[in-house]
Amino acid sequence: MPADTKSPAEPTASDSPPTPAGPGPLAWQGAEIAIERLVKRYADATAVDDVSLTIRPGEFMTFLGPSGSGKTTTLNIIAGFETPTSGALRVDGTPITAVPAHKRDIGMVFQHYALFPHMTVADNIAFPLKRRKVPKEKHDELVHAALDTVHLSAYGHRYPRELSGGQQQRVAVARAIVFSPRVLLMDEPLGALDKKLRDWLQLEIKRIHADLGTTFVYVTHDQDEALVLSDRIAVFNGGRIEQVGLANELYEQPKTLFVAKFLGESTVLQGRATASGDVSSLGSCGRELRAPGDFDGPAAMVVRPERITVSTVGIPHEPGWNALPATVLQEIYLGSSRKLELRLPDGGTALVREQTGRLSAVHPGDEVTLTWRVADSVLLKDDPEAEAVLT
Repeated sequence: MPADTKSPAEPTASDSPPTPAGPGPLAWQGAEIAIERLVKRYADATAVDDVSLTIRPGEFMTFLGPSGSGKTTTLNIIAGFETPTSGALRVDGTPITAVPAHKRDIGMVFQHYALFPHMTVADNIAFPLKRRKVPKEKHDELVHAALDTVHLSAYGHRYPRELSGGQQQRVAVARAIVFSPRVLLMDEPLGALDKKLRDWLQLEIKRIHADLGTTFVYVTHDQDEALVLSDRIAVFNGGRIEQVGLANELYEQPKTLFVAKFLGESTVLQGRATASGDVSSLGSCGRELRAPGDFDGPAAMVVRPERITVSTVGIPHEPGWNALPATVLQEIYLGSSRKLELRLPDGGTALVREQTGRLSAVHPGDEVTLTWRVADSVLLKDDPEAEAVLT
């Protein structure tokens, strides 16, 4: 069957994700990974710069960041494909920094599948068992369990060329889990797939993680993917980790301007902040804008687009809210929502996201007022380098 032909068993992006099956033949306890003061240098370049992180047993940890931020190099050091310049790596307390990759018993899923084209699906999945000298009489049982976990039980006799891209990637996952590794590493595994299939496979990967209970470490530059999949997210920038936390923590309370800009869209207002009790005032766009916290000095106020209300000039707004005049530049229909791009008095840009069915009566060219609660403002240290990295 050609690779672009969907078989009856191939799920579609609109299918509901399967109900987790609970513990099965391949279910096991994940391992703790301790990364300690990790450094990796190449000649004059430092790819990983003093990274320390503890990944909990059974956790789904995502390394998120732009290209060159150090996330993939850190993953490759965990896998054993790269040797650190300094630092230590422990799995369940056992040092593995000097252990060769093939002796670490860590599963790995790559972006481009890396399946053997001359082998059937079953033989591809059995390959790690042969390398680990698992008794042959156990191969069929373990391969069947792995195929069942990725919902491809009927595909063992096929060759990779007879599968779609999504099926091939699930075979790659089955091959990575068949020998029951306590750690599974995934390096942008969905990057080569179209959006609908990628969205569906995100839910499949989340289900597989829940079924198996192993520790997943996942690398991506896709912020939405990180938000969907992760228990926690480590945001990488310039070889360092800027912030680690739950998805909602990083989104609602970013600790740096880089994290705020990289994880989701924002309106960023720059100026000088003055503290007064538990609220600070920021002079920006000719207005005094307020935010929680005790902050003095150059600062950037971050406001998420769904927190801002837009209305035509002259309509009263909630007392005590922050308010700014703006001009609507364009509106973008996104199906379930509409995004407005607006020009601010200082020439900067604001973003507003409204849910379909609750749209304001404003359109490009309109003069409007933007309002938002003081509690929805986040003040951060102004960092010109964050803008330079992101652009």
